Amino acid sequence: MATFTASDGCRFHYDLFGTTGPWVALIPGLGGDGRFWNGVVARLVSDHRLLVVDHRGAGRSERPAGPYSIPLIAADIAALLAARGEPAHVVGHSTGGAIAQVLALDHPPFGLSYTISSSWARADARFRALFTARAELLEAGLAATYQRLTHVFGHETAYLDQHAEPLEAAVAAAPATLAPLTVAAARVRMLLDHDRLDDLLRLAARVQVIAANDDILTPPALSRAVADAIPGAAFHTLPGAHFHPVTHPEGFAAIIRRFVVGAVDRGAPR
Repeated sequence: MATFTASDGCRFHYDLFGTTGPWVALIPGLGGDGRFWNGVVARLVSDHRLLVVDHRGAGRSERPAGPYSIPLIAADIAALLAARGEPAHVVGHSTGGAIAQVLALDHPPFGLSYTISSSWARADARFRALFTARAELLEAGLAATYQRLTHVFGHETAYLDQHAEPLEAAVAAAPATLAPLTVAAARVRMLLDHDRLDDLLRLAARVQVIAANDDILTPPALSRAVADAIPGAAFHTLPGAHFHPVTHPEGFAAIIRRFVVGAVDRGAPR
């Protein structure tokens, strides 16, 4: 277990895996817990060095009262990368994909390439309604309901059927896991402020965008808009729902491996 202290004194958690190969930084989504990536880590660790972060306000990190924003979390990760002295291939899922956009635009020295998975660059009306409602559930103290709906939004029906017991345990644990709920709600509301779609037009980095066919939380059209805005960005679709890196880690890891190998072949440092 390792922690890094941000400029405002907030300590956030990160893990390191692997001893050889290119550096890859894995940034989780709104849940903010790097253990989201466990399945992908298991498939990349033999030939990659992996930096896996927990966001401030989530996972095993400290949870100050606020404020919370995607640029602030991106600055945390940029500071960690700067302190370590090596850039990395940045992989971000959902909220992590929004953080990856900010890293690419505002902290370019620290990224060798960028993978933006199941994310968005500008909230549409549906996104705003959905995430406002999710924040309101937390603000009303309905953590278990919030978590139950997160499972429905994030997983395929078959996964829900096959994992009913551990998912129900996560619902029961949600009041403690998400505490304090004011912080969890603030982290949901920060998503509504993310709007970098126009800025992506000037991005010159090597980028790939991934969408899941059955994602109802951040539908493929939102990811497609990100890819269309970035000159030369590659776009891939994978089977699965929003949490596809958890349920289908093999396919996700394979796309990351091919992309990183391609970046190294083009001259990016290992």
